Amino acid sequence: MDHLKSHIRIVSAFLLREVATRYGRSPGGYLWAFLEPIAYVAVMSVIFGAFARLPALGASFPLFFATGFLAYNMYSGMASYLTSAVSANKGLLQYPTVSPIDPIVARGILQAITSLLVAFVILWVTRHGEKHPHSLLWGDIIEAMVFAWALATGVALGNIVLFERFPLYEKLFGIIMRPLFVLSGVFYVPRQMPHPFREFLLANPVTHVVILFREGFYGADIMDGMDLPYLFWFSLILLSSGLFIFTVWPVARRQN
Repeated sequence: MDHLKSHIRIVSAFLLREVATRYGRSPGGYLWAFLEPIAYVAVMSVIFGAFARLPALGASFPLFFATGFLAYNMYSGMASYLTSAVSANKGLLQYPTVSPIDPIVARGILQAITSLLVAFVILWVTRHGEKHPHSLLWGDIIEAMVFAWALATGVALGNIVLFERFPLYEKLFGIIMRPLFVLSGVFYVPRQMPHPFREFLLANPVTHVVILFREGFYGADIMDGMDLPYLFWFSLILLSSGLFIFTVWPVARRQN
C-alpha cells in the first residue's frame, strides 16, 4: 500500500510538471490545445465545402471533419506524447523511487483529459450547427476512444524501447506513419472507395476507430466496413506486445 501511495504521489508530481512544461512556456498556454484543432476543422470545412455541396455523411462539413480528426487525434496525439515520456524525463528516472511507468501514466492522464475537453468543445459547437442533429450513441463514442488509446499505448510502449535500441527503426517508423492521417478515413468514408483500396484502408485499425467514433454521431451502417472483433483483437495484441517489449527490455534508466 505504501508503495502504491508513493507512485501516486510521483505520478501527481509528474502530472503537474507536464502541465507546466507543455502549456506554461507558450503564449496562450492551455488555450492553444483548443485553438489549433478548432482552426484546423474550420479551415478544412471551408476548403472542402467549396468543392462539394454535402460531406460524405450528414449535412455539416464541420461535424464530419471534426469527428474524423478528433477520432484520429485520440490515437496519434496519445501515441506521440507517450513515446517521448521516458526520453524527456531521463534525469528524473535516475532516482530509485521513480519508475519508468510514472511519466507514462502522468502523460496518459494529461493527454486523455485534454483530448476529452477539446473534443467536447469542438463537437458541441459543430453539432449545434446542424439543423437536425442525430441522437448520440455514447457506447460507440466511448468504445472508439478506448480502442484509440489502447492502440496508442501499445505503439508507444514498444517504441519507447525500440527507438532507443534501434535508431534506424525510429526513422523508418516516422516515414511509414506519415501517410496514416490520410489513410485513416478522416477526409472520406472508406466504403466509398473502389476495390481494392477499400480493403487496404480497412486493414488499418485506426480507420475502424474513426468509423466507430463517427457511428456515435451518424448511427451504424452495415455497409461502412466496421469490424469490431478485428479492432478488438488488433488493439489487444498490440497493447500486449507493447507491454511485453517494455517489460522485457527495461532500457529507460540508461544514461544519455
